[in-house]
Amino acid sequence: MSAKKKSAKVKNTLPFLVEIGTEELPPKSLKKLAHAFLENFETLALSENLLPPGTRNELYFSPRRLAVYAPALRAKQPDRSEERLGPAVSAAFDAQGKPTKAAEGFANSCGVPVEKLERRQTEKGERLACVLSIKGEPAADILPDLLREALAKLPIGKRMRWGAGTAEFVRPVHWVLMLLGDKPLKGSLLGVAGGDKTYGHRFHHPAAIPVRNPKDYRKLLEKTGKVRVEDRDGSLANKIGSLATQAAKKAKGKPVLEQALLEEVAALVEWPVPVVGGFDARFLALPAEVIAAVLQGQQRYFPLQSAGGKLLPHFVTIANIQSRNPKEVQHGNERVIVPRLTDAMFFWDLDKGTRLDARVEDLELVVFQKELGSYGNKQKRVAALAEDVARRISGAPHLARRAAGLAKCDLLSNLVGEFPELQGTIGMHVARLNGEEDEVARAIEEQYLPRFAGDRLPETQTGQALAIADKLDTLTGIFAIDQKPTGEKDPFGLRRAALGLMRILLEKELDLDLVELTRA
Repeated sequence: MSAKKKSAKVKNTLPFLVEIGTEELPPKSLKKLAHAFLENFETLALSENLLPPGTRNELYFSPRRLAVYAPALRAKQPDRSEERLGPAVSAAFDAQGKPTKAAEGFANSCGVPVEKLERRQTEKGERLACVLSIKGEPAADILPDLLREALAKLPIGKRMRWGAGTAEFVRPVHWVLMLLGDKPLKGSLLGVAGGDKTYGHRFHHPAAIPVRNPKDYRKLLEKTGKVRVEDRDGSLANKIGSLATQAAKKAKGKPVLEQALLEEVAALVEWPVPVVGGFDARFLALPAEVIAAVLQGQQRYFPLQSAGGKLLPHFVTIANIQSRNPKEVQHGNERVIVPRLTDAMFFWDLDKGTRLDARVEDLELVVFQKELGSYGNKQKRVAALAEDVARRISGAPHLARRAAGLAKCDLLSNLVGEFPELQGTIGMHVARLNGEEDEVARAIEEQYLPRFAGDRLPETQTGQALAIADKLDTLTGIFAIDQKPTGEKDPFGLRRAALGLMRILLEKELDLDLVELTRA
């Protein structure tokens, strides 16, 4: 019995593969697009009764492709019964019990005589009903329209057109692969006819690669096309992390592997090849966060650290090609960061030359929000509130006031102008050079924590007081002028501020009455 069931299941399902081949897709949104494509496909396929519940389907993506693989798609929709309700019985028959035009019309629409109609008791009374037997459609006939709808629902901020066609997508489409079992589907997506061919690496294997069976797709791409695709488990990002770790051993270092950067690099390369490079050790005089901002943020390199966590003058970059002359690739990547690090060093020297407290007056010239005043106004409000919070959590009020008085000064620094993500961090380093107490310096950075979900929280009491005061001031001020966030816009990061505020209170077990604080 079990053998027969297994045979029937194989007979009634087929593997299915769809691939959209494009120009290079935006790396920061590629993962989101790929997951949305799979989710849309699964939702629609389930609604059409093509996808057996519980099936694990796969998504594959690379800079030039979005693909979904369903290992077991029903070859045909199951036949089904559908009940249709007609007019009320009181309106379907006249006083002599003869069918009215309403009853006859309903019977004709069902394809049966009136006497074959059934009756159903509903909340609105008794009604005529008929049960229709609906034949399932072949999957090959349904899938093209289903895929068009799945693609139309992708979260694309701005769609583009190309050539003389009217199709719109995030990038121009060059090929479409639609394969059900061993047969390509008829039809087109985004103005491109479907087929059974994919394409490999732009340089290593630009020729077409026939795909005879959907399950061979990934293997064909890697073996023949020299393309490694990312999947829902992040296999390529993990592979890149392993390649970087192995390559870093040549420089006796360990790479700094942040998950977001690994995922971005995985969305940038199709054939990852690690390359170890270096830079002049004099740049190590820069704060480590500045070097990381240049290497990671601007160049997508992985900085290297020693076993003790000290930054080394080396990095690992991931090339998208197996070069015949890797030294040239290395030198090219080394050359490009020299001017960036030189600029950063120039800005750092300028910023070190100006004390933070010398910038306080200039904050009056920087608008925080038109109705709430300047950053100078905000800094005064936050200083008073931070002092109050510090007192309530058994902290040092004088340190909280001092930290709040310097908190926003680095917004006027050259380095924060170049690297906005380093606000607070640059202020911390300059404060230490200025001889401020360490807790004050740390609090200047900690005021922005947590910056994102899962980020660390302020460790010092002064940092906690400042972070709470700053977030509370922003929340109460923006809500007071009726600038609440909407479903699409939250320019002042109020959701992030509220969630961060609650995390600090809950995880640091701080007993504070927020209502009372907002009235202070």
